[in-house]
Amino acid sequence: MNKFLSAVARVMLAQVFLGVVLFRLSSIFSDPAGYESYQLLLGHFGLPGIFAPLIIFIQLIGGLALLVGYKTQFIAYVLAAFATFLALVLGSSQPEVFMLYIAIAGGLLTLALNPKTAYSMDNLGK
Repeated sequence: MNKFLSAVARVMLAQVFLGVVLFRLSSIFSDPAGYESYQLLLGHFGLPGIFAPLIIFIQLIGGLALLVGYKTQFIAYVLAAFATFLALVLGSSQPEVFMLYIAIAGGLLTLALNPKTAYSMDNLGK
């Protein structure tokens, strides 16, 4: 049962990143100025425009890797650092966003310390 619950936790953490990417890509493609709007939004938080594709890329690849359980420990560490970065940048003006991303980073660190989950590519040969 514990392995099943840890797999559910892994998938739930993955959906945080994949859901954000899907919403972001939807808003970018639904408006001709969507990408520029996203860059302006990031600029509001002090991030240059180059961060727009990097953030989407990290969330997409990291979310997919967590979803299927590929290199779970490494990806969890990377996404924990990324979530901490987002907490510091995006949460600077909104304390609830800061606490949300810090909590996500904590969940990812827990996953990194316990990466053996059921239904993952990491465990295919076992």
